[in-house]
Amino acid sequence: MTRRVIELLLWVAGAAVWGWAAERPAWVFFGALGGALAWGVFDGLRARRLMRWLGKGTANESPRLPGLWGDLVDRTRKLIKKLDKKAQGAEARLEDFLAAIQASPNGVVLLDSAGRIEWANLTAANQLGFDPQRDLGQYVRNLVRHPAFVAYLNAGDFDREIQIDGPGPKASQPTKILIQVHPYGKKRKLLLSRDVTAVQLAETMRRDFVANVSHEIRTPLTVLSGFVETMQSLSLDEEERQRYLGLMSQQAQRMQTLVSDLLTLSRLEGSPAPGTGEWIDSDELLQHVLQEARGLTQTIATPPHEIEAEPGRAFWVSGAKTELISAMSNLLSNAVRYTPGGGHIRAGWRLNSDGSGEFFVTDTGPGIAAEHLPRLTERFYRVDRSRSRETGGTGLGLAIVKHVAQRHGGRVDVHSELGQGSTFTISLPASRVRRQAT
Repeated sequence: MTRRVIELLLWVAGAAVWGWAAERPAWVFFGALGGALAWGVFDGLRARRLMRWLGKGTANESPRLPGLWGDLVDRTRKLIKKLDKKAQGAEARLEDFLAAIQASPNGVVLLDSAGRIEWANLTAANQLGFDPQRDLGQYVRNLVRHPAFVAYLNAGDFDREIQIDGPGPKASQPTKILIQVHPYGKKRKLLLSRDVTAVQLAETMRRDFVANVSHEIRTPLTVLSGFVETMQSLSLDEEERQRYLGLMSQQAQRMQTLVSDLLTLSRLEGSPAPGTGEWIDSDELLQHVLQEARGLTQTIATPPHEIEAEPGRAFWVSGAKTELISAMSNLLSNAVRYTPGGGHIRAGWRLNSDGSGEFFVTDTGPGIAAEHLPRLTERFYRVDRSRSRETGGTGLGLAIVKHVAQRHGGRVDVHSELGQGSTFTISLPASRVRRQAT
């Protein structure tokens, strides 16, 4: 401030000296006044340069001004840089926050006071069926037209969640979306959504599983209870007694098989996948399950089936031997149980050109309709329930096969046509297969 006063006095004194040098006393006054005015104009121009620079809002290309204006420029430039740094930090944090919300498995939509979309993540857009960029500023009720959602917004009672149908892979298979709105700020709203399709499907599968297990166990228990009551209340001769005991043993064996399969599934789901340290001869596995199948057909089929091994080159298979035998045995026993007596069953291993390996079982049974094929590996799913129980199946065999294949990095494929028989294949990746030396 002192510098500006000195500068003003110099301008005034200089102009006054000019008037005094002219030897006219009045000019001294007017010269001093003119010097003050000239200094004011010059100072105003410097202030205008400062204001013009401030109007740009940037610390770059700052004007070079003397005196107080120069100090003000320096301090302002430092302040602008500091504010820019803070703004950049806040913007970076905001971007990180939005990126975190964008990656959320739940949908997030920000609505203004009128219910227009201000921002939405991709999850919400996919769940509710709108475009997160194109539909900004649109009324959410115009994009999500489910009657329950519109009524929910109109009612304004947001203490509860609602469920609506979202877009699914097919029009007949909509997703199930839970939505809840949370008011915030000045009449703004935060809309949260989550896809509960898988949860509801799992709950449905759990209920079906419990119902199926209960049904499968109740049937033989009813038979056993009836025979026990009969033997307790009636006097039976030895032949009837032996027949009843045989039927009771059959039902007890059925329950034991069911429990064993359930325990097998539980163990497969709860244990880590087998490593690649153990290598087993594919021909050894094949001969083991063929021997079991030939023993089974002698017991349950009249006449017995013709079961043969498909010729092929043996190789090494990596994995859990007991699991592989269980899966292969289930496929062969299914072929024996569902192929009429005297039918032809072939099984074997083949090595593919890409290094992967396959175990297959082909039968001459009645075949399976196409609509049943996608669900064959579901627990307790039966194409013909009465036929399955007659053959002693538990409905868990193919589920075990699928789990074993997946634990070994492979898959199960089924090819079948009504009246043309069926072929079941367990495919293993190349990492689980190794050629044998000639």
